[in-house]
Amino acid sequence: MADLGAFVGVARAPFLLLPVALVACGAAASAYEGRFSWQATLLALVGLLLLHIAVNVLNEASDARSGIDFHTVRTPFSGGSGVLPAGRLEREAARRFGLACALGGALVGVYFLTRVGWPLVPLMVVGAVAVLGYTDVLARIGLGEAFAGLGLGALPVWGTALVQGGTPGKAVLAASVPAFFMTFNLLLLNQFPDEDADRAGGRANLVLALGRRPAAVVYAVAALAVPLALGVAVAARLLPPLALLASIPSLLLVLPLRWAFTAALHAVPVAALGANVAWNLATNAVLAATLAFSAG
Repeated sequence: MADLGAFVGVARAPFLLLPVALVACGAAASAYEGRFSWQATLLALVGLLLLHIAVNVLNEASDARSGIDFHTVRTPFSGGSGVLPAGRLEREAARRFGLACALGGALVGVYFLTRVGWPLVPLMVVGAVAVLGYTDVLARIGLGEAFAGLGLGALPVWGTALVQGGTPGKAVLAASVPAFFMTFNLLLLNQFPDEDADRAGGRANLVLALGRRPAAVVYAVAALAVPLALGVAVAARLLPPLALLASIPSLLLVLPLRWAFTAALHAVPVAALGANVAWNLATNAVLAATLAFSAG
């Protein structure tokens, strides 16, 4: 029988800080616009955590079936957890676990649907496609990065604000844009170490479609778009001046950008992969804090 640690492993527990940061950002943006509910925020967090776990687990199950995870060179940030290749958990048990988490997240969505109504439907549809179709469909037709940016970036920020009551405004939209680019890049950079395994497993991500150097340029453009988007939003008075502080974590991009511009044909340093994750979490966290403070 699988131990609890095996389920925690395929859930990729260390990566579950991302839903926390996204929900905090969406709730703070909504509070800045004058709407906030602790109950809605906490329930949104539960739903997003379940959906994120579902994506992680179903991805692991699929990559074990296709053989991808048997050929990756694992890092703390890429290549899978190693739980299924090590035989610590049966693939079918993992698949059922992932589907159960997806169902739990869907039930949270249905609850909010009864409270919010039809505006939530498009988010639920895109979310369902992202969760159930990421590995076996989206990542094989070149849409994995874009749907990651939506499903675990922009839409959670917007959706968290939507369930607070009322219609999200320009501040929420402005907070959603950096979230899209950061999660897009979170996936993109982590795909470089898995290039050979993904190619053999039938993936069609940007690294394989464009090649390493062009894909690294895409990474750099998306990374630099984050502080640019924050600056434009503050200049346009969509976000408060304090939101510029959320640009400070972009200093963490020195390592990954240096690699992207000078060594894209070589392995991504593990430190650069870690800096990419830290940049994502810190930017969302600082933006959430500045919006909450500015909301008074």
